[in-house]
Amino acid sequence: MIVRSRAPLRLGLAGGGTDVSPFSDQHGGFVMNVTIDKFAYATIAPSPSGKVEFHAMDADSVQVLDPAEVDISPGPQQLMRGVYLHVADRLLGGRRPPLRIRAHSDAPPGSGLGSSSTMVVALVTAFAEFFGLALGEYEIAQLAYDIERKDLQLAGGKQDQYAAAFGGFNFMEFYAGDRVIVNPLRIKEWIWNELEASLVLYFTGVSRASAKIIDEQSRNIREGRSDSLDAMHRLKQEAVQMKEALLRGDLSRFASVMQSGWQAKKQTASSIANPMIDELEKLAFANGALATKVSGAGGGGFMMFFCDPAERVRLVRALRGAGGTIYDTHFTPHGASSWKIG
Repeated sequence: MIVRSRAPLRLGLAGGGTDVSPFSDQHGGFVMNVTIDKFAYATIAPSPSGKVEFHAMDADSVQVLDPAEVDISPGPQQLMRGVYLHVADRLLGGRRPPLRIRAHSDAPPGSGLGSSSTMVVALVTAFAEFFGLALGEYEIAQLAYDIERKDLQLAGGKQDQYAAAFGGFNFMEFYAGDRVIVNPLRIKEWIWNELEASLVLYFTGVSRASAKIIDEQSRNIREGRSDSLDAMHRLKQEAVQMKEALLRGDLSRFASVMQSGWQAKKQTASSIANPMIDELEKLAFANGALATKVSGAGGGGFMMFFCDPAERVRLVRALRGAGGTIYDTHFTPHGASSWKIG
């Protein structure tokens, strides 16, 4: 039997960072996001060698280990090994079966689209299908969060796992004690279409280490820095405002909230913006953009630009001239899924 799965990547629209501890534990976090038709993929099959094979397809790297040798040390296969160990040791009673595990993503690590967490969700979904584990969206997302943040000690928040598990437009609430509430939004078709036509997704070509930015944000909150804390509260409220703008179809309001959110985001950590991002922002505004933000923690990766659809061609032409890549992107309403072959 072969099992495959996929989970969608996400665009963080508002409130990103408020899902990260300690802010979410102390004040509660609100995030507005949407999944797109770019995915992380996983395949699981029995291993004929009696060993466990980890194939990190994007890195063109293969690791073959005896089941007892699998650990969570850093490396291209760390996420796969972390999921394998968690499932085997905690959900399969310590049984470590010989498997061939392969995974790849439509976006590079450090892209700002939640690629690492989405990969963990895809892997968890595949394992659940392969071993017949009855896990719903909340359970898959929480399990993925536990593996990435607690087992592997990788810095970050919670929104990526829940976005990948649920899919679509979601307003999310994050509280202490790992309490999460996902509120799916029913977006009218014309609003969906107009927003798709208005957003331009641009890859700067520079991936970044989100953990360093997130660590700085968390440290600023722990130390009680008023500028960072005030900015986080503004981000939280802007998630509420963006939800209302989307439900009402007020895309002018959407653009203003997106831009004010980006200004607040830059105050939460010093490395979120840099000269490259500043220059791209100036270029975009000179060519029809009405709002901009970096997707994810910041520092590089993907940038989003909002424009009048009539100005889209001019904006895309200018951004391509800056050397990055435009990604043709559409929203997807579906979360993680899995299926069997043979």
